[in-house]
Amino acid sequence: MKLNYFTKRLSTVGRWIATTLFCVSAIAFVWQGAFFSNTSAMAEPAATLIASADAGDQVKGKASEDAGRAKNFIRDTADKVESTAKKNAAKVDQATDSGSFVERKAKRDAARIEKRAEEDAARTQKAVDNTKNVVERTVDSIKDAFGN
Repeated sequence: MKLNYFTKRLSTVGRWIATTLFCVSAIAFVWQGAFFSNTSAMAEPAATLIASADAGDQVKGKASEDAGRAKNFIRDTADKVESTAKKNAAKVDQATDSGSFVERKAKRDAARIEKRAEEDAARTQKAVDNTKNVVERTVDSIKDAFGN
């Protein structure tokens, strides 16, 4: 069905009204956001600097605490992987004849899995330490910048 001249014009006007309404509402939301900003920091800059020094200590403490938790989680995961590998090797040992190829392969695989679990855990713990050190250095740099 073809639209007649009046319907086409009405459709065009409707699109313009919808676009205008959308733009006006977007401008209103952006403008209103400026009034919600926290201007108390501008009024008392010394108070925020004292608070930021305390916040830096809190960030460093939190980084150390989280790094410890992450390292414990990594160690627990590595221990579980190792114990699972040992259990699987023991099950193969019980199910097969003594000294069979499958038994030897299961033991080699268990040893390889344990070795890789230790290597992965050590590498991940080192990455956690590096991340914690970066956070602490960043906090110290920010403190030094505001302290001077």
